[in-house]
Amino acid sequence: MSHTRGPDAPTLPMPDLRDSFPGPFATSPYADAVEEQTAHWLRTFPLTGTPGEAKALCNITAQGVARVLPTADRDGVFLCAGLFVWLTAFDDVHGEAEGGRDTARLVRRTGHCVQLLAGHHAPTAGDDACTAALRDLLHRFRERATPTQYLRLTAHLRDSLFGIVWEAHHLGDPGQVTLSDYRAMRPHTVFVRTVMAAAEVILGYELTEEQRASSAVRELEQSVADLAGWINDLASYAKETHRGGPEPLSLPTLLVRHRGYDLEEAFRVASRMCEDQASAARRRITELTTGSKNPLTDHAHAMEAVTASYVWHIGHARYRQ
Repeated sequence: MSHTRGPDAPTLPMPDLRDSFPGPFATSPYADAVEEQTAHWLRTFPLTGTPGEAKALCNITAQGVARVLPTADRDGVFLCAGLFVWLTAFDDVHGEAEGGRDTARLVRRTGHCVQLLAGHHAPTAGDDACTAALRDLLHRFRERATPTQYLRLTAHLRDSLFGIVWEAHHLGDPGQVTLSDYRAMRPHTVFVRTVMAAAEVILGYELTEEQRASSAVRELEQSVADLAGWINDLASYAKETHRGGPEPLSLPTLLVRHRGYDLEEAFRVASRMCEDQASAARRRITELTTGSKNPLTDHAHAMEAVTASYVWHIGHARYRQ
């Protein structure tokens, strides 16, 4: 377990994941080119408020996706980066900035997106940049995915959008959320299940339903999903509470409220939880990659790269005060 200190802040424990995911992590050779390409796409579909915000968003997203897809072709990395620029911008602009003040407006905006995910693709007079960008992304994913992959991806996108609405609804009073509900919803609000589904499309493999239902795959995906959300909570806590901001809806906050820990002990407990999930994920990855190459080994390597991306993310400037 390691520690972190922000300006004028107490030292708080942080998870030490080096035994399970030591790095350095493989990165796509197209990372910088895709970052520039994504910035151009974002000028076509202006989803954020300022050029500075757009530049920062393209950087963290393209570089993060480059670690999810180190072996993918350039078009695949670009497509995946665009999807997560869109999701992150939707969350930042409409979920966090607007959703807490006007949840009904967020629901209406989400409804337009759900129509696209349900197959209503015809442009309308009321389309804005957000809707037009999603239409573009879905068209390109349909061309690349199998029908089953596409249905799985759009299902997880709906879950991510619902997660944004759910989180906005609870921002004013995170204490209303139980730990069990939070643990169930957090993978959707951190988009990790959508990342997993997108990676399968871009990497071109597909599990059978029997493989997907196996305990090894389910436990691996759950460990990766939990770890992604929890390390994000710990890394972003100082920034989210800087200058007396409200308590975030996050794992440390709920451990304090529901388990009676002080903040330092909540971080210590959450860090151990992260380390345990990282160890569990590593065991399943090792188990699934023992045999010859097949869709299960492809999936295990993909989950390893997804985890690497989230571990890399928390060191980015986005999470500093």
